[in-house]
Amino acid sequence: MITLENLRKVYRASDGDVTALDGISLDVGDAVIHGIVGPSGAGKSTLIRCLTGLEPPDTGSIVIDGQEMVGLPANELRRQRRRIGMVFQDVNLLDARTALANVAYPLVIAGQTRRAANKRAAELLDLVGLRERASAYPAHMSGGQRQRVGIARALAADPSVLLCDEPSSALDWDTTRHILELIRQLRDRLGITVLIITHEMSVVRQVCDSVSLLRKGRIVQSGPLGDVVADHGSLLSRSLIPLAESPVGWQRAKLEITFSSRDHSIAKVLRLLTDLGDGAHIQTGTIETVAGDRVGRFQLDVRAENETLVTQRLQEAGLYVEPVQTALGGEYTSWDEDTEEAGYRQ
Repeated sequence: MITLENLRKVYRASDGDVTALDGISLDVGDAVIHGIVGPSGAGKSTLIRCLTGLEPPDTGSIVIDGQEMVGLPANELRRQRRRIGMVFQDVNLLDARTALANVAYPLVIAGQTRRAANKRAAELLDLVGLRERASAYPAHMSGGQRQRVGIARALAADPSVLLCDEPSSALDWDTTRHILELIRQLRDRLGITVLIITHEMSVVRQVCDSVSLLRKGRIVQSGPLGDVVADHGSLLSRSLIPLAESPVGWQRAKLEITFSSRDHSIAKVLRLLTDLGDGAHIQTGTIETVAGDRVGRFQLDVRAENETLVTQRLQEAGLYVEPVQTALGGEYTSWDEDTEEAGYRQ
């Protein structure tokens, strides 16, 4: 459905060129929900602009539903853009128009009669669960309701791709959960491909089928969510299974183990940790369900003299083990949008 090949974009400036996209290649299949994550400056905004035709790449190819988007004449590009529905953090509804009129507006602009546009808008509001709010104005709707109107508006032209840029950043978690579930339901019902740009790993865990990590204009890790999580020790795997912060005692080492129900019985792993006795204690841990698999991540407080023996026993059991002090520089918290690097607790 979406194929990017060797996408490159360089911004020229008097104080030096800035490479925003540096050879991006990516395939996203039909009816897949794909997440793109990365810190500020990674190239996410430039990628969105290139995907929507607002800005041409310097080199490379963008194919959406079999149509090459790069190099199209302006009138054809405008027509092809209608195949891409866009949902943003700020939905930018027209305050003087009702929910129905907001959804119908792009259809009227595209040449439909007001009657036909209103009929389609009513169907879409029903689809997103807002049939009873059709006559409400944005000021009288909650944040979640406004986001649903934005999604309905994005679907007005029957797009094959839904592009969501930080769709949940301004919402509380309960509202976010409902919006993400709505996106999943729409994917299942309409068969559309969804691309979600986000810095919130909880969004990826809940709704995405696959994910890509974008850093400094390059995709450094990408794949189905289950495979990414199973790549124990990788930045994305650790980021998707976060742990609460836990201090290290000065006379003790701290080991981290990661495992998946793909390869291990959760009950057997927990019994193994219990059998380690006083030489090692679980200091913090979590078990999450991601892409249908249960994934565990634990940090152990280990007596310094027992570190080698404990590590050996865990590795013999087939678990991924690493010392926390050297594990990727710290514990993941979130994608820090104010710095170039991912947010870590040092």
